[in-house]
Amino acid sequence: MARPGRSGAHEDPAAALAAAAEVLAVLHARGQDGVQPAVSPSQLRALVAVEGAEGINLRALGEVLGSRPPSVTRLCDRLEAMGLLIRSPRPSSRREVELRLTPRGRALLDERRAIRMRELSAVLGRMAPADVEALVTGLTAFREAAAGSYPAGGPPLGTNASAAPASPGPGASSAPARVSDSA
Repeated sequence: MARPGRSGAHEDPAAALAAAAEVLAVLHARGQDGVQPAVSPSQLRALVAVEGAEGINLRALGEVLGSRPPSVTRLCDRLEAMGLLIRSPRPSSRREVELRLTPRGRALLDERRAIRMRELSAVLGRMAPADVEALVTGLTAFREAAAGSYPAGGPPLGTNASAAPASPGPGASSAPARVSDSA
């Protein structure tokens, strides 16, 4: 629904956000090209969740991913076979399994983030500094408004509030190490 007082492409903020999300999805996918081993989006989400909560158990990972226990177990089987994840008994309860990233799993996430940050920085570098600042302000407000949508009052594991540099200026190449659903 259009909002009074708005004109042009910004008449419907939800449509503008949806269009920007589609562009971000393309940029996000570029961070996956050429990185080995290739992982599926669900495997990537699992790695990011484990990174955000080292020692998480299978039940909690299932809740974060919205998956049933057998699916989470199979997912972790594949990640462990790829050398990206380690499952081990929790010291305080040998019947409970905790999950941790391997150095290879961390390196994979870091490489994906570096590629994606280069892509995002290139786009931000083509924007006027005032537009970048307005974008960061708007994204911060959006993230804060969305935080109430999550059970614990915060975004999913693996997210970071600073999705873009405050004012990189033209041709900027540095950006924060993490973005939402990063990797």
